[in-house]
Amino acid sequence: MAEIKTQTLDSYLRLIEIARDLASTLDLDILLNDIVRAAADITHAEAASILLYDDTARQLYFQVATNIDEPTMRGLVVPLDKSIAGWIVTNRQAVRIDDAHKDRRFFSDVEQSIGFTTKSLLGIPLITKNKVVGVLEVVNKKRGKFTGPDESMLTVLGAQAAVAIENARLFQQSDLIAEFVHELRTPLASLSTATYLLLRPEMSQEQRTQIVNNIHNETLRLNSLASSFLDLARLESGRVQFRKTRFSTADLMYEARDVMMTKAQETNIQIRVDVPGDMPLLEADRDKIKQVLLNLLSNAIKYNRPNGSVMMAGNFTEDEISITVQDTGMGIPDDSLPHLFQKFYRVREHEGKAAGTGLGLSICKQIVQGHNGRIEVKSKIGVGTAFTIHLPRAPRVLPRPS
Repeated sequence: MAEIKTQTLDSYLRLIEIARDLASTLDLDILLNDIVRAAADITHAEAASILLYDDTARQLYFQVATNIDEPTMRGLVVPLDKSIAGWIVTNRQAVRIDDAHKDRRFFSDVEQSIGFTTKSLLGIPLITKNKVVGVLEVVNKKRGKFTGPDESMLTVLGAQAAVAIENARLFQQSDLIAEFVHELRTPLASLSTATYLLLRPEMSQEQRTQIVNNIHNETLRLNSLASSFLDLARLESGRVQFRKTRFSTADLMYEARDVMMTKAQETNIQIRVDVPGDMPLLEADRDKIKQVLLNLLSNAIKYNRPNGSVMMAGNFTEDEISITVQDTGMGIPDDSLPHLFQKFYRVREHEGKAAGTGLGLSICKQIVQGHNGRIEVKSKIGVGTAFTIHLPRAPRVLPRPS
């Protein structure tokens, strides 16, 4: 009995420490990982996971879990009416189960594909300001069964976690909105000036035509900026679900080349593809990886020299698949390289070369990292720039959704 009291006291002291850490963390990805690690720790469980709830779409989906491969985790939509997690959201109550397979609410469709067997389970709703933001689950108690004290401690952690998640989301949204509004000022100022000039009677028809063309280009830029901003906002908030399929890496590379061919021909730039004949299949969200390749190719063409070339090369090791997009452009100064993936960052030396939103590389980084990969850049002034994305070849063993 004394040992149990000591363990409970230690767990509550750990909760106090966790509460302090959660309150000081505003990065959503770091926060979610901290929460699931803490949940598994204080309940002595094999694994823990967070499923976020989208009230507008009435959809519940995996966001993060301990020892989990992120591309597989994201995109796992859990039905509200046929899962334990869905029951927790709908009823706003905790659930403690000794044998999940004997519970009629158990969602078993994914278990075979992810290779993780759920035995015991404890789940609690994440609620803040009377709003359900998700579900926190721990599975497979290491010794014995989940107990009342386990549920109490997880509930306390869940209350802290729900507030921290909402705070992190609000911080991200306000930060993004402030940056977005700042970026809107330049094109809006251009449009305001252009419309004012059109009203001037001394404007010639040739000048009016030029102004109308400028208005059209700025409108297109605004539309692109808004679309890119929404993409990035969804990625940073964790609401994007990666829908994984297995597909030919080589086919995707050639497809991306074909899409960009017309744009490349405008400045007589050649796009070549070099891919091994035994290039393995890639398991990822095909549309999202295609978006990354198209963005990298677009930049390689945009910042290239006339009559230049772009090489898209594939490679692989036992652990990963890599794709490099190399151009023969002007190159990027060393002091700009660390900032390339920041939102709205534009290389000063490139600003007069081509228009852009400054969000493309940020989006690429979010997508690649969301697939548990990484993106790297190497550049030399006067020689060119190479971007390489590295993606894992196969998913690791995952915990299963309930």
